[in-house]
Amino acid sequence: MQKDVPIQENKMGVMPVNRLLISMSLPIMVSMLVQALYNVVDSMFVAQINENALTAVSLAFPIQNLMIAVSTGTGVGINALLSRSLGARDFEKVNKAASNGVFVMLLSSLPFVLFGLFLPRWFMLMQTDIDQIVDYGTQYLRLVSVLSFGLFGQIAFERLLQSTGRTMLSMLTQGLGAVINIVLDPIFIFGWLGMPRMGVTGAALATVVGQIVGFALGIWLNHAKNHEIKLNLRAFKPDGRIIGRIYSVGLPSIIMASISSVMTFGMNKILIAFSSTATAVFGVYFKLQSFIFMPVFGLNNGMVPIVSYNLGARKKERMVKTIQLAVLYAVGIMALGVLLFQLLPRQLMLLFNASETMMSLAVPALRIISVHFLLAGYSIVISSVFQALGDGVPSLIISVARQLLVLLPAAWLLSLTGQVNNVWWAFPIAELVSAALCTLFFARDYRRKIKVLEE
Repeated sequence: MQKDVPIQENKMGVMPVNRLLISMSLPIMVSMLVQALYNVVDSMFVAQINENALTAVSLAFPIQNLMIAVSTGTGVGINALLSRSLGARDFEKVNKAASNGVFVMLLSSLPFVLFGLFLPRWFMLMQTDIDQIVDYGTQYLRLVSVLSFGLFGQIAFERLLQSTGRTMLSMLTQGLGAVINIVLDPIFIFGWLGMPRMGVTGAALATVVGQIVGFALGIWLNHAKNHEIKLNLRAFKPDGRIIGRIYSVGLPSIIMASISSVMTFGMNKILIAFSSTATAVFGVYFKLQSFIFMPVFGLNNGMVPIVSYNLGARKKERMVKTIQLAVLYAVGIMALGVLLFQLLPRQLMLLFNASETMMSLAVPALRIISVHFLLAGYSIVISSVFQALGDGVPSLIISVARQLLVLLPAAWLLSLTGQVNNVWWAFPIAELVSAALCTLFFARDYRRKIKVLEE
């Protein structure tokens, strides 16, 4: 039976902005904190196997990050089109965007399935010739790639919930998947409760089971609770125009996030020339920093539909206040991260069973890299504003400049000094460039897209 189209305006157009941003963002931030906790706990358990297992997961991370980049980037395009269509009260376009969004999201998992079947060992051998690391990484990558449909499906249905303001329900799908990961990790890795001891393969299996459960819950919540979107997959036909609109915003976001995989791969190559321990330290840093960055990404996920909706509704004041508050909260979160990394680096590394050799590399690394966190909070929010405005190109340019044109060359040049600690300064250097570019592009978009709106 067809559900009635709502006649009242969505809360994104009428609720007080601060309360709206908090109510939209907080559930996603909590779920992403749980997700970040999973990332940390996952590596903590893997580190108990041995340091090579931790290094293998670090070297596998660029592919895992690429899957996340494609899925979340596509989700940005879906979210922006849905929220803008809701703001303009074009419900036919809303339903078409949702159906086509789910279609392209699941289709996007197929290249990773093929990769998992044929190429994981080749990818690991590109980075190291240590047999145990190659074996561990191959086992891990094969499973998370072949069963990646769970990740893509989970994110697709989360975005449908977020675009209509149902972030509490979105939190349930993310949170449940992450909790299942955390619970299953020791059971599968160490063979608890009568399960066989699977080691690194167990970590991968826990990951994909959590994602598939989150996917299933997302389907049910959208069907039962998301009344502003009606998915009719039986009568679905791909719409090239709608898919093009999704990718006009989503593709730059995909490329932008994928660049992070290239950067990680490049940094791994630079660091492994010093030692496999240096690569493991970089992998641990990425897990730890996710605990700081994930809440900011959650804040962005709450902000983007608000800005997009009010762009469609031509409500300038609400857009500006949302952006200002998002920057303020993001920088505040990052300030807490700086304190944590500066004051407690040894305690953080002890969570990963760090040897004294690893500790000697990690403590200065965490302190040096965290210098850039405050600027990163500002840059992350402003880059997401471009996407909310339907202008993903500036975000792409900024990401390319930061990670490929500045960070990797700077890291390589600093590595020539022969001191691995110098390599970490590439991160603050790159973030300075990123913040400057964000400011320049935002000034342009403000004049073109925000200032011209009439209340």
